[in-house]
Amino acid sequence: MIQDQEKLQSRGEPAPDISALTFQMAKGDEAAYRRFYELYFHRLLRYLVVLTRNEESAREALQITFLRVVRYCRKFESEEAFWSWLTVLARSSVVDEQRRAKRYFGFLARFFERGKIETEAANSQTEVQLLELLQAKVGQLPADERELIERKYFHGETVRQIAEENQTTEKAVESSLVRARKRLKQMILSQMRHES
Repeated sequence: MIQDQEKLQSRGEPAPDISALTFQMAKGDEAAYRRFYELYFHRLLRYLVVLTRNEESAREALQITFLRVVRYCRKFESEEAFWSWLTVLARSSVVDEQRRAKRYFGFLARFFERGKIETEAANSQTEVQLLELLQAKVGQLPADERELIERKYFHGETVRQIAEENQTTEKAVESSLVRARKRLKQMILSQMRHES
């Protein structure tokens, strides 16, 4: 933050009052959030690039970090304490994003295994393309099927948990999952055939 403060002072801007800034942010003040974004966007992005060694992953984690700042911000008395809190949020965002990616890859593996489709990613680029295709096609499912797929495979909920929350039977949930997987498989295979 010292370099950022020096840049601000060189432009004739005073160093930010972190106590006042974070107090206003905690109250939901939009101007305070714009100021926070201006002050911390590049610094947090640099920090996350170092952590992830990948700018795209860093930007994804940065979005999650900003959402958490909005949700959990409170007043901080010093810049050091605020920055320390931000780095904790940033690190946990990276870990959560990595877990989410693993769930997607795990779902892909189970999905293709269930359909008896023999496929093997030649390299990480192929895996990324498959993941992007899966994300796109899951987003095109009807809302009820999309929610069911996400809850079961991306959030790790059990069939029993879903059935209890929806006040239905496990058998009904399983039947809905079979239909959703079949539709998703057809959509993905159709897209793959079209591209090849």
